Amino acid sequence: MSSEFQALPKVELHLHLEGAAPPAFIRGLAAEKGVDLSRIFTETGGYRFDGFTEFLRIYEAACTVLRSPEDFRRLTRAVLAQSAEAGVIYTETFLSPDFCGGGDLGAWRDYLAAIEDAAAEAQAQDGITLRGIVTCIRHFGPDRARAPAICAAETAGDVITGFGIAGDETVGRPRDYAWAFDCAREAGLGLTAHAGEWGGPASVRDALADLRVTRIGHGVRAIEDPALVAQLAETGTVLEVCPGSNIALGLYKGWAAHPVARLREAGVNVTLSTDDPPFFHTDINREYAGLARAFDWTAEDFTAINRTAAEAAFCDPATRARILQRLEPPA
Repeated sequence: MSSEFQALPKVELHLHLEGAAPPAFIRGLAAEKGVDLSRIFTETGGYRFDGFTEFLRIYEAACTVLRSPEDFRRLTRAVLAQSAEAGVIYTETFLSPDFCGGGDLGAWRDYLAAIEDAAAEAQAQDGITLRGIVTCIRHFGPDRARAPAICAAETAGDVITGFGIAGDETVGRPRDYAWAFDCAREAGLGLTAHAGEWGGPASVRDALADLRVTRIGHGVRAIEDPALVAQLAETGTVLEVCPGSNIALGLYKGWAAHPVARLREAGVNVTLSTDDPPFFHTDINREYAGLARAFDWTAEDFTAINRTAAEAAFCDPATRARILQRLEPPA
């Protein structure tokens, strides 16, 4: 773990709960359940994949051993422990009812109760606050997006504060999922959508127009459309940028080639997250170290970005005020 920025309090808005599962955790669950998942791991113990499509397949294979609320309680505790160790004080994780009870509302409530129990324990012991963004999976299709939206709407509250869409953004069109987003909006949930990663700048425009989100997951391909960059800056749309993920999946050749600095310089509200950190051999401190080397960003730059993230977080005003206070350097 990079230590240069270890002590800096951090806010992370784009973290997939299952995608943050340490490989050793998934191997342990597989052994407990007698499931052979050796094909998804490398000889050194990491996740084995080549490219985005295979990444999705390996991700879903790893999820096959997450079968009960207790599995998700343990997963949540493990993920929050490693985030807190890296200095994260507030995190929003994507949670999918498709993986937590198959989209059934009753089962989802049981899974969510286990996740909330782990989150309360982590807040008490590690000082990290969790909020959940329920997500539908885009490549499962628009019909299956309705059940997660209903699960989100029916359990909106202290922990479930957002709704979004993840998965393969080359499948379907954002407007196909409008019913799910309208359902979540009516429940008062914050809205975000993965776009502008593999779908190009047009996917960002479509997500904004058709789903009326305030945040975009990734969104970095917007840099290819100057008018869209200006629109993002003018409207204050927040990008949940995950540079290490983009680089690991081959979207950009390295840190210096990543557009996050150009987006920020153009006035776009950018935040920094790790996406699926063990898949991409990263953590939030490695992200900061890579960006610091590439763009000469300092602790002051990262604190400003974390303030942007706190202001954009899907949380209540009291939680936001508490997180903002923790971001302030000691007097």
